[in-house]
Amino acid sequence: MLTARLIDNIWATRKAESLNGLKFMLAEVIGGSDAGKRLIVADIISAGIGDRVIVCTGSSARRMLGNDDIPIDAAVVGIIDEDCNFE
Repeated sequence: MLTARLIDNIWATRKAESLNGLKFMLAEVIGGSDAGKRLIVADIISAGIGDRVIVCTGSSARRMLGNDDIPIDAAVVGIIDEDCNFE
């Protein structure tokens, strides 16, 4: 899992049928060796721009959506409430 900050919405006018109804956002990893890396995440918990979040990747992200066949690499699974210093 990674900690990240959501920095923007991602809009796709055309996408795979299995992705319809999902909200995509641009996230920037905070802390660790991947700090600054950006990735597109599926937001399944209605987080918003500026939120610090927990992101799971790989097969764990697909399981959060309940479908191992969906083409997702990363999903937001939690919003960080406490004021932790990851940066």
